[in-house]
Amino acid sequence: MKFSASRSELDSMVVGIELTLVSIIQGVALTVLIENAHQVLADLETVFWPYVLGGLLIIFVFWSRAVLHTITLIRWPLEFGHNFLYIGCALLEAVVLSQLSNPEKWFGFGAAFIGVGWLLFAYDLRLIHARMRDSAGEASNRLYTRVRRDQWLNIGVLLPGVFLLNLVCAFCIHFWPELFIAHHAHLILVAIQIIGVSGYLVYVARFYVNLAPLITEARHEWRQHSGDATLPEPP
Repeated sequence: MKFSASRSELDSMVVGIELTLVSIIQGVALTVLIENAHQVLADLETVFWPYVLGGLLIIFVFWSRAVLHTITLIRWPLEFGHNFLYIGCALLEAVVLSQLSNPEKWFGFGAAFIGVGWLLFAYDLRLIHARMRDSAGEASNRLYTRVRRDQWLNIGVLLPGVFLLNLVCAFCIHFWPELFIAHHAHLILVAIQIIGVSGYLVYVARFYVNLAPLITEARHEWRQHSGDATLPEPP
């Protein structure tokens, strides 16, 4: 498929909009975390300090996935449904980060946050299929085959697992508060969550490292097909 220079310009504009949106919503999330972490840390509520770390890891994961998604999938035209779901995820993320000292609500809203993220991953399959249709060559095909495989792994295994973990933790705290709140057994639950989110963050980082050469090759193909030597390289 031949890409015009105007299409390349529109692609760059949409990528800029997407990165701006991601930066704004994660900036808001970080602000919420800082405000709530300040109270927990200043009051020496050490039992809730692991939730501060958990919140920071959530922001790391959201930001890294969003940026990776942007440099691999986002092109013209602007996808409103995708961006609306991003904003919905950001709202629930901020609510989760405001519950550092309330373990039951932390995990309950965490399940809702993951649920919307799960919907976002399913919705974004249409973007992957669109990119596969307008692939410029062999490198693009390899890139989107990897991206689609990762998307299905998240939809079918990773996100359902995290969703169920948060839901089970919220139910445990609700039905056995004496054990999980009075005796601080909720620390075991948040420790499991931190380990899981840390593992997922490592997975995302390794996935990016493996994709980086393919992203470079695919961008080169797009520039060749558009005849536009000014098409920017990915971050």
